[in-house]
Amino acid sequence: MNIGAKIKDLRLKNQLTQEELASRCELSKGFISQLERNLTSPSIATLLDILECLGTNIKDFFNETVEEKIVFRKEDLFVTENDELKYKIDWLVPNSQKNRMEPILLTLEPGGATEVDDPHDGEEFGYVLTGSIFIHLGKKKLKAKKHESFYFKASVNHYLSNAGKKPASLLWISTPPNF
Repeated sequence: MNIGAKIKDLRLKNQLTQEELASRCELSKGFISQLERNLTSPSIATLLDILECLGTNIKDFFNETVEEKIVFRKEDLFVTENDELKYKIDWLVPNSQKNRMEPILLTLEPGGATEVDDPHDGEEFGYVLTGSIFIHLGKKKLKAKKHESFYFKASVNHYLSNAGKKPASLLWISTPPNF
């Protein structure tokens, strides 16, 4: 963390000159200048005084929030292929397993299938983009075609298979992350 730069940013946001901040904190303008250029370090007491004059506190000052990424591009994708089961998974949101839901783009070749997933707490949603698939839920087998969707609670063994002679692709979202 660049303490000097953060203090300078706060000072400028408060529309204060170095001299005005120094006066309010009973410090010299030279000390504020050196502090902002990281040429000196304040004592804890001095830092607390400066932060109070800048309208913040030590907790908020050192709380660095990481900017949440909202838009993901093609270069962000992570791809896994399983030649034996004839499927490819594109993870649309990197590290989505730390989130509440996990979206993937699944491509199933003819005769391809996903691995059997054991029952778990959560729900699954899918939207077929191309081709047609079978949704295997325990002993049930349901078909979904292009532009159809599926939604189920993951309370039984489940997996998907390609129902046609052409590749099938679908958007599949699991909550909690399970892929």
